[in-house]
Amino acid sequence: MESVAKTRFVRSSPQKLRLVCDLIVGKKVDLALSVLEFTPKRSAKVVSKTLLSAVANARDQQNVDEDRLYVKRATADTGPTSKRSLARAHMHSTPILKRSSHLTVVVDERAS
Repeated sequence: MESVAKTRFVRSSPQKLRLVCDLIVGKKVDLALSVLEFTPKRSAKVVSKTLLSAVANARDQQNVDEDRLYVKRATADTGPTSKRSLARAHMHSTPILKRSSHLTVVVDERAS
């Protein structure tokens, strides 16, 4: 039985979050946490916290063995984009898009 944890409105672009999510999909939870600990990306901390939340949801709601859990799916979807502008030369402006994303981590129990 799978367990889900979501983090919404993460102030990082989905493209940067997907780089970190792809590192942990299919791995056991303890291996995924150690990979995230040594990943030099800012979004690795957010993914790690969401993964720990998914593990806690599985433990509390379904009474599964934590040693058999693995990351079934980790996705980063597009959230709202804040639009700003930066003043440039000769009365022009350049658009600045501050992107956000919604992170979803699904863990499941692997049958031995």
